[in-house]
Amino acid sequence: MIITYTKTCGFLPEMKCNLAFLGALIWGFQAIWAQNPLIRDQYTADPTARVFNNKLYVYPSHDIMCTEDKGEPGWFCMEDYHVFSSKDLTIWKDHGEILHQKDVPWAYDEGYSMWAPDCVEKDGKYYFYFPTKHKDTEGFTIGVAVGNHPEGPFTPQKKPIANVNGIDPNVFIDHDGQAYIYWSGRDIWVAKLKPNMLELASEPSIIANLPKEGHLEGPFMFERSGKYYLTYPHVENKTERLEYAIGDSPMGPFKVTGVIMDESPTGCWTNHHSIVDYNDQWYLFYHHNDLSPDFDKNRSIRADSLSFNTDGLINKVIPTLRGIGVNKASEELQFDRYSAKSADAELHFNNSQNTFQGWNIALKQNDWVQYNSVEFDETYASLTIRVNASLKSQLEIVDASKNTILAAIEIPANTGWLEYKAALPQIANAVYDLRLVLKAGQASIDWIRFMD
Repeated sequence: MIITYTKTCGFLPEMKCNLAFLGALIWGFQAIWAQNPLIRDQYTADPTARVFNNKLYVYPSHDIMCTEDKGEPGWFCMEDYHVFSSKDLTIWKDHGEILHQKDVPWAYDEGYSMWAPDCVEKDGKYYFYFPTKHKDTEGFTIGVAVGNHPEGPFTPQKKPIANVNGIDPNVFIDHDGQAYIYWSGRDIWVAKLKPNMLELASEPSIIANLPKEGHLEGPFMFERSGKYYLTYPHVENKTERLEYAIGDSPMGPFKVTGVIMDESPTGCWTNHHSIVDYNDQWYLFYHHNDLSPDFDKNRSIRADSLSFNTDGLINKVIPTLRGIGVNKASEELQFDRYSAKSADAELHFNNSQNTFQGWNIALKQNDWVQYNSVEFDETYASLTIRVNASLKSQLEIVDASKNTILAAIEIPANTGWLEYKAALPQIANAVYDLRLVLKAGQASIDWIRFMD
């Protein structure tokens, strides 16, 4: 579905009331949100990415704003879970709510503590692991909900997993079929799971040799080329950075090896992640408070490519706004989610009172902004640009890899946002890194779409 901009719906900013959109509300919402953050109509955090049936699924937690009668104001507040999926990493579908705290028989139904989850498949069943507060005891424990499909529905077990107390469950199934569960609770713990995936097959043990100073949580295990990578957020200074340790066995011992992602430059206290190989490319899924810059308890999930050195060490991931996936030129290209920009180009919210309406990028003469990986798979006769140009402006569209001009358009001065349509010369079919260069004038750009 491509969202068209014809009539504004009051209940969702920037989403328009066309038949396709109304159908999406019935069958599950999907939208072109290939850039970071990946989901922009709700807060999401703690993403676990999994590949099921040749599709990538993401299981995040769901931040909401606490109130006096809902959770603890000023703190994390989560009451349910959604799951999102994509085949091309460009179009993401929200399958809706898959589990609510009130659905869990043993959970405190006003705990608002449905924190970081995980989901794995075994023998055609899908096991969704989640932490929350128990209604009869203090602290967190971990439960399981079981479904026949990766998007649910999921039925929670009547009791949590016995002898597991903590948060952030992660389940890893090794090549021999043995499943392991990891979780955090001051330390990082591990135990084997029985074949039913619902009970422990060994006593819990603390994973040794990990950092002892600073907060440690959010374990995520994966295997590559016979090596086992235990990854985790750790507060080395003031906020969490993503680190990893390598071992020869799922239960260790592990050697602390390096940093996957540095601390947030804007001071977001938490980060929580997963790492997945999808179509022969590794990706890091993580979160940041893009849509809530003044309150870091409302996070949004992101993804960027990840790579390894020949010796198996992880190359540090530098966060981007562009994110992952190849956009078709006919999709809305959000240039404010740029790959690169000139120093003076400025990023602004479209509506600071409703950040779900996204961003725009303001350009003055000779400023530029670049958006990589745009596929032209047919001939486009025109483009539409959502723009606010206070002065008559001239805009060049450049193939950044060759530094050649693909098109030049003039934008009339206007007094507000408009969707301006301009004719195009023929552009050869290819995947381009597009650079917009403002040669004259002054303009703020929200998105561009190429049209046949």
